[in-house]
Amino acid sequence: MEAAHKHGRNAPKNRITGPCHNPEKALLLRTAAVLVLGSVSLLGQPDLYHPAIDYYGGPSNDPVALLNGKVNLKFEGPSGYLRSVLSALNIPVESQIAVFSKTSLQAPLIEPRNPRTIFFNDSVAVGWMRGGFIEIAAHDPKQGVKFYTLDQRPTDRPLFRQGKDCLRCHVGTATLSVAGMVVGSIYTAPDGAPQLIYGGTAVDHRTPFNERWGGWYVTGASPSLHHLGNAVITPGGDPKAMEPLPGSVDSDVAALMLFDHQMHMINLITRIGWDTRARMGKLEDSARELVDYMLFVEEALFAGKLESRFASVFAKNGPRDSKGRSLRDLDLQKRLLRYPCSYMIYSEAFDALPAASKDAIYQRLWRVLSGAEKDKKYARLSAADRRAVVEILRETKKGIPDYFQVVK
Repeated sequence: MEAAHKHGRNAPKNRITGPCHNPEKALLLRTAAVLVLGSVSLLGQPDLYHPAIDYYGGPSNDPVALLNGKVNLKFEGPSGYLRSVLSALNIPVESQIAVFSKTSLQAPLIEPRNPRTIFFNDSVAVGWMRGGFIEIAAHDPKQGVKFYTLDQRPTDRPLFRQGKDCLRCHVGTATLSVAGMVVGSIYTAPDGAPQLIYGGTAVDHRTPFNERWGGWYVTGASPSLHHLGNAVITPGGDPKAMEPLPGSVDSDVAALMLFDHQMHMINLITRIGWDTRARMGKLEDSARELVDYMLFVEEALFAGKLESRFASVFAKNGPRDSKGRSLRDLDLQKRLLRYPCSYMIYSEAFDALPAASKDAIYQRLWRVLSGAEKDKKYARLSAADRRAVVEILRETKKGIPDYFQVVK
């Protein structure tokens, strides 16, 4: 288990992104992963058919499965069912991010002039592009991420269908060997084709910004924030001399950063749940990695204020303490969150973790927040930060242990 986590954290240098992928493209991308990572073996992976997981046969409790066939979806113009799906799943339109690299099941349709837009909330990501169908990835609290498609044709009873072959890319080292999410950055040709010869980077909030967002549009970033977005590379060209794209599509920089954080957080929550249910690995090791990530201990920092329409929309959904503070408040001046603790602690998937998983997480979380953990890497968590996080959790997180007391 520890080896799998270290491999997943430090080694993934291949970017595959989105809810579902083309098998031929997947083979190319996984071949590239072998070259870059050295391995794509499923280290420490519990059997998907293990009775404690039962990924394929067990009842699904993700938001899409619970909704399927029980809601009236309306087909509207060029976007088809998109707005109706977003409304039904309570996903804000302002969360839009856009990727123009051909790294999806619908690769032939994707290019800079027709990017795949992604909308998301804490448990579901929806992908859409002109001329294609809708792709959905939804987090099941027990089984991990489930994948669905929805045909963009008017019908009396539209249904979400489970995606096929998605786990070719969505179980591996970058997902911590669970059915999870992969977000990445890859050099892209003017037609959107991945330039695999230059490799790629699996992305989360620890990834340096100068390695992020290759193949993505980015809007709202300050000029001082150097990244790989909004640009392409000519085949055989120098990746250090990328060409800017002439146009731009709304792809909110704060939404991108939250997406980068959240997708790996989903994998960590799924992993510790699988470990506990299938009795694999040491919970202490899983909890240590999850808590470090939850507290943004190794977050890539930046300078310069970022502009975001999504920030205020995102902040509205969080519980607030008596001082008006929320873990969903964004900073966007040097780091992502104002109070460095992941809002995913409120997620249904976190709440559905086995008691042993949550006990291990809370014990580790308190050890760090109380200051008992003396490792120098935690020095960036100031006393004020730790105190604020504890105070917010004590007032807003149901089930927080009584030993979470005020930090001096």
